[in-house]
Amino acid sequence: MSLLKIEGLDVAYGSSAVVHGVDLEVGRGRRVAVVGASGSGKSTTAAAAIGLLPGRGRITGGRVLLDGEDITPALQGKDERRVRRLRGRQIGLVPQDPMSNLNPSARIGRQVAETLTVHGLARGAAARSRAVELLEEAGIPDAARRAKQYPHEFSGGMRQRVLIAMALAAEPELLIADEPTSALDVTVQRQILDHLERLTAARGASLLLITHDLALAADRCDEVVVMSEGRVVETGQASRVLREPAHEYTQKLVAAVPGFGAARAEVAETREVLRVENLVKEYRVRGRRERMRAVDDVSFVVRAGTTTAVVGESGSGKTTTARMVLGLETPTSGRVVLDGGRRDMQPVFQDPFGSLDPTKTVERLIDEPLRVFSVGDGRSRRERVGELLDQVALSRSLAQRRPVELSGGQRQRVAIARALALNPKLVVCDEAVSALDVLVQRQVLQLLERLQVELGVSYLFITHDLAVARSIAHDVLVMRRGQVVEAGKISDVFDNPQHPYTRELLSAIPGRAA
Repeated sequence: MSLLKIEGLDVAYGSSAVVHGVDLEVGRGRRVAVVGASGSGKSTTAAAAIGLLPGRGRITGGRVLLDGEDITPALQGKDERRVRRLRGRQIGLVPQDPMSNLNPSARIGRQVAETLTVHGLARGAAARSRAVELLEEAGIPDAARRAKQYPHEFSGGMRQRVLIAMALAAEPELLIADEPTSALDVTVQRQILDHLERLTAARGASLLLITHDLALAADRCDEVVVMSEGRVVETGQASRVLREPAHEYTQKLVAAVPGFGAARAEVAETREVLRVENLVKEYRVRGRRERMRAVDDVSFVVRAGTTTAVVGESGSGKTTTARMVLGLETPTSGRVVLDGGRRDMQPVFQDPFGSLDPTKTVERLIDEPLRVFSVGDGRSRRERVGELLDQVALSRSLAQRRPVELSGGQRQRVAIARALALNPKLVVCDEAVSALDVLVQRQVLQLLERLQVELGVSYLFITHDLAVARSIAHDVLVMRRGQVVEAGKISDVFDNPQHPYTRELLSAIPGRAA
C-alpha cells in the first residue's frame, strides 16, 4: 500500500493553473525524486501535499491520500487542526533555504526543542536534552555547545543539518526534502544526503526528494518523476530514466547535465592577460590573537582566449581570491598583474538579482560601464546596448524592462552583457551559473563559450561544481583551506588527479559513475 498517493492533482494561483493532473506515488520505505527545471511545478506539488501553498495557491482538483486517508479537504482549508497534526508528525519537511527557515534571533537548540514541544513530544529540560540528541544524530559535532549558538554562527551545511534534525524530530513516516542541497558544494552535499539517507532508513521513513539535479536523483532514489510545465511527463526507475530517457523533455534534461566527457579543445599558447603572484589574505578574528589566513600564497596565470577555473568547497578561499583579483579586497601581500587597465576586467556574480539595481531598466544596467568611463554619447550607447543584447541572445524589446520582469537566466544574460560592454580582456565569473537550473545553466555556459570564441575574451571562473568546470575550462586550480593543492590542464587534473583532496571532490559528484 502506498504511503503517499497523489491522483490527478490540479493547483492554481488565483486564476492561473500551474499544476495539471499530477499522479505521484511514494511507497513505504521508498525514495522517490521529482525532477524538472525551475517552474516545472515540482515544489508546488510538494507544497500542496503538505498544505503549504503560498499566497493565493489552492488545490482545485484531484486527491491527496496519506496512508489511505483522503486528506484533500484538510489541505483545502476545511480542517486546519488535521493539517497541523499532519505536519511534523506524519510528514516532515526539509526546506531549501535554511537561513529563511531558521529564526536568526533564537538559539539553535531552542528552535529544535520548540518542534518537540509543539507536537507534544517533550517539554522543558527533556525537550532541550532531546534537541541535543537530534542535532548529534544529524551530524552536528559538539552538539551540546553548538545548540547554544545562533544560525549565523553555522555554515550552510550545518544549518541544513539543523533543518533535517527538526524535520525528523517527530519521527514522521514521510520526509519531503525540497532542494535540500542545491546551495551546497559537492562534498557537503554528499555528507548531507548520506545523513539524510541513514536517518530515514533507521526510522523506516519514506523520502520524497525535490530536485533539479537528475544525476543526484538517480544516485539517491529508487524512482524518478519528471515534471515539465506543471505536468508529469515521465516516471520510472531512477537508473533507467537517467540511462534511457523516453520523453523528449527528459532527454533534454539528461543532455544538459554537465558531464565528464571530453574536455574543451586546447588553445595554442597565448599571452597572459592576468598574473597572480603569491597572493595572501589575512583577517583579524575577534577574540583571537592570531590572524586567520583565508588565502595562502596563491599564484596562477590566465591566458588570452582561455578559461581558468578555480574549484573547491565552501571556505576554500576561491571567492576571496576572485575578490582580490577584482580589487574588491586588498591583499595582505602578493600582487595582481592585469594586462590593461581597470576597464579591461569586469565581473559576473552569482546572484544577478542582487547585483542588478531593481529600479533601473535593462538598458541603463547594461550601459552603466559606458557611462562610468564616459564612452560615447547617448545615441552610441543605445546602439551598443542593442549589439550587446544581440550578443547574449536577448531580444532588444527587453531593453526597457526591469530585472523583476526577467527570468533568472535572462537576468544572468543581462549581467554578462554589462560585463562585455567595455570589451574587456578578462571576465571574472563568481559562481555565475550555480543558482540556475540545469537547462538554463547549459544555455549560459554555451553562451560564455561562444562569446569566448567570437570575442577572444578570457574567463576566471569560480565554481564549486567540478562538472561545470570540466565543461567550460581549459585550466584549473583546486583550492583547499586557502591553498592551491593541485593545478594544471583540466584534462590532466580531472583524469589523473594527484592530490587526495582532488580525488575526494571528484568522487563526490552525483551520477558520475552512471
